[in-house]
Amino acid sequence: MKWQGRRQSDNVEDRRSISGGGKAIIGGGVIGIIVLLLNVFGGETGQQIAPILEQMQGGQGQQTEAAAPLSKEDEEMGNFVRVVLADNEDIWSKIFADNGMTYEKPKLVLFKGAVQTACGGASSASGPFYCPGDRKVYMDLDFFEELKTKFGAKGGDFAIAYVIAHEIGHHIQTLLGTSAKMRQMQQGKSEAEANKLSVALELQADFYAGVWAHYNQTNLDTGDIEEALSAANAVGDDAIQSKMQGHVVPDSFTHGTSEQRMYWFNKGFKSGDIKQGTTFEEIR
Repeated sequence: MKWQGRRQSDNVEDRRSISGGGKAIIGGGVIGIIVLLLNVFGGETGQQIAPILEQMQGGQGQQTEAAAPLSKEDEEMGNFVRVVLADNEDIWSKIFADNGMTYEKPKLVLFKGAVQTACGGASSASGPFYCPGDRKVYMDLDFFEELKTKFGAKGGDFAIAYVIAHEIGHHIQTLLGTSAKMRQMQQGKSEAEANKLSVALELQADFYAGVWAHYNQTNLDTGDIEEALSAANAVGDDAIQSKMQGHVVPDSFTHGTSEQRMYWFNKGFKSGDIKQGTTFEEIR
């Protein structure tokens, strides 16, 4: 992605060189895997249960140590994130304005190890996530190394850009009231039916990420879209469950299959039309 020398957002909180400020969910073992499966590449469900998981561990959280000073590479990655966030701000501000609305810019928090949020405490094992309580995106950039080594994604800077755009997609859903409506629709539903609604929400966030990429094509390099699709493929529920437990349980899917995630990102990228993000109508 072409990003050097371009506008950087002022809405990034870089907490990577300070303490995580409180107890964090331990990343290893069964609990860490559960959190990772629920949160990888966004969503709200896992963050809502994070405090419960910590209680399940008997309250034996770990105080995060002060992080080491940022390296030159860390600084560069922070600058890249600021540019990607700025692109999202510019594109979504225009899309909202074109539809008679005002876009509220979210904050993006970079952290290492653990972080406290309005949705509870979380560790790096949670993966990137959006917290509707404070309307902030949270990311530990070390996650992307695991995305390559554990889940087989190609990597590359546009994989990070895709994740940011996906999380911003959840912010869009909060602003439009989609997330609140989805939670209402889940009430009284069976677990399988409630999970289908969660999948629809996640796939729509992937679609919004594709819409963002559509309007950012002048800044894309050859292979960027392939990087995004590789990341989407790697974090499908079926791919994760297959790697983690050796089999898949479709009724437990909360984020969508690899095929679905790639399809909806691609649909957003090719159309650039937010009205085509009809995942709730098509997922049933």
